[in-house]
Amino acid sequence: MSGRLSGKRVLVTQAEDYMGPATIEVFREEGAEVIADNSDLTQPGRCEELIAGSGEIDVLIANLASPNFTGIPVTELAAEDWHCTFDMMVHPLHRLCQAVVPQMINRHAGKIVVFGSATALKGMPTVTAYSAARAAQTGYIRSLGVEVAKHNIQANLIAQNYVENPVYYPRELREKESFQKSLARQVPLGRLATAREDALFALFLASQESNFFVGQSIPFSGGWTQ
Repeated sequence: MSGRLSGKRVLVTQAEDYMGPATIEVFREEGAEVIADNSDLTQPGRCEELIAGSGEIDVLIANLASPNFTGIPVTELAAEDWHCTFDMMVHPLHRLCQAVVPQMINRHAGKIVVFGSATALKGMPTVTAYSAARAAQTGYIRSLGVEVAKHNIQANLIAQNYVENPVYYPRELREKESFQKSLARQVPLGRLATAREDALFALFLASQESNFFVGQSIPFSGGWTQ
């Protein structure tokens, strides 16, 4: 099968959640061999075990999500909720990258694509834990990107918001009139992105067409942030 990822082996984490299903569909259409992982990456040693057991990985798709704890003032944020966002989205990102980068260095080629969040780029009230963890991902990829660029490894992040997925935007929410009015007010495009549109952007960052992108956190939010 020919395609933009023909012959490439791609590891997708949290494959059943968030951006996993759409990404796997698009990447397989483009010829990738996809390793779809659904294991609990918060468990000690699991990230390293996953990389070691997956063989050669040309593209790592770090699809890491957590509850967003929306609407909780910082004065009421529980310690376990604060730690949860970092345990699910930040620490696994480091462990995955630390484990996969050596093999990419040996091949002098590799792609790391993170599904992040635009909440790292624009202040929002009552989402401090979630926003802080997403901002940590952004800082991590900015630094990692410039560190591994000399090895022909491109690490970049999609800073997204207002993208259809059952975790953050379930159907019952999307059908509410109040949400539709908020969407029209907050997002210049006036709609959610489809999961496929987002996955196609990830495809670009995973392909050879993005070789000059280094450590970027690129907004994908319909104009909500720029």
